[in-house]
Amino acid sequence: MDFTFSEEQQAATEAAAGVFADVAPDGVPSPADTTGAVADDFDRALWARLAEADLLSLLLDEAYGGAGLDAIALCLVLRESAKVLARVPLLESSAAAATVQAYGGEELRSALLTRAGRGDLVLTVAAHGRTGHDPAELAVTARRDGDRWVLDGVQTAVPWAHNADLVVVPAHTDAGRTVLALVAPDREGIVLAEQISTAGERLAELRLDSVPIARVDVIDADGAWEWLRDLLTAGTCALALGLGTAVLRMTSEYTGKREQFGFPVATFQAVAVQAADRYIDLRAMEATLWQAAWRISSGASGTLPAAADLAVAKIWAAEGVRRVVQTAQHLHGGFGADTEYPLHRYHAWAKHLELSLGPASAHEEALGDLLAAHPLG
Repeated sequence: MDFTFSEEQQAATEAAAGVFADVAPDGVPSPADTTGAVADDFDRALWARLAEADLLSLLLDEAYGGAGLDAIALCLVLRESAKVLARVPLLESSAAAATVQAYGGEELRSALLTRAGRGDLVLTVAAHGRTGHDPAELAVTARRDGDRWVLDGVQTAVPWAHNADLVVVPAHTDAGRTVLALVAPDREGIVLAEQISTAGERLAELRLDSVPIARVDVIDADGAWEWLRDLLTAGTCALALGLGTAVLRMTSEYTGKREQFGFPVATFQAVAVQAADRYIDLRAMEATLWQAAWRISSGASGTLPAAADLAVAKIWAAEGVRRVVQTAQHLHGGFGADTEYPLHRYHAWAKHLELSLGPASAHEEALGDLLAAHPLG
């Protein structure tokens, strides 16, 4: 494994940093000041700038107007987006488009990918199951009915479902296989019930009642859902890393200026030790993220399957980002709870990311199962 990023990956990072440079993390009402969603839609202006910078088509082949890059490049861009709490479906749309490219039929690829890369078509993914604690692929059933599929079930906490053009819904068949259906959220038989995330973003409970889906809009290739789920997990870890990096920098700047007894509080041993511990958390989050993203991108084999590296990355991301924001709140004192200061927003986003796609305990259990199935040594 080589942690050195390629020139193309570095260029994507620089382009992303430029696009996100003027994004204000407090550009919408605070979730602490509203009982509903902080906004009805994602940041469309930012979405357009990402499209202009070719950052929505990173994973797509040149035939679809893309750069042909990999999961590492996407994670680098996601890391930059989380530093400013960018309110765009970059992870979901990019991962869904990449899955269509890798596993979808030619007709589906031709219909969707170029438009998705331009930002004209917004995709999202229903990845949380019925309750958020059960496998997403078991929450919806898919049965064949002539030349079409019919879906029934419920998926919770679907991000951007009210604003996306298509939702990728994993569903299980009678034969125990998982298919991916691309569903327009406004079609007959679908109901979206509004939910609000910890960060104040608008989610949806997606209810499907005998929804017919054309065969061309269903991906039934083996491994498609597992690959999409892994990419979403790695991307979530990248978001946690970016958020934690921004919070630690914010804390460093604050404690370097805040004085007690005539000295900056950053010079106090107790403060320095806590900050150093959180720095170690971030380095562990970073190392495990790039290991997992590299396994996805390269397809390299190992003693354990790539799912183990993803589990380790998610464990560190969930625990690490929680510790970073908690320490930041502590070192900021009461100032950290001030809704005029952005730290409370980062705390809310961190809690959402910690639990997204499963908390640390769920991934520890998955890792234990993998270790039991693949004994080391």
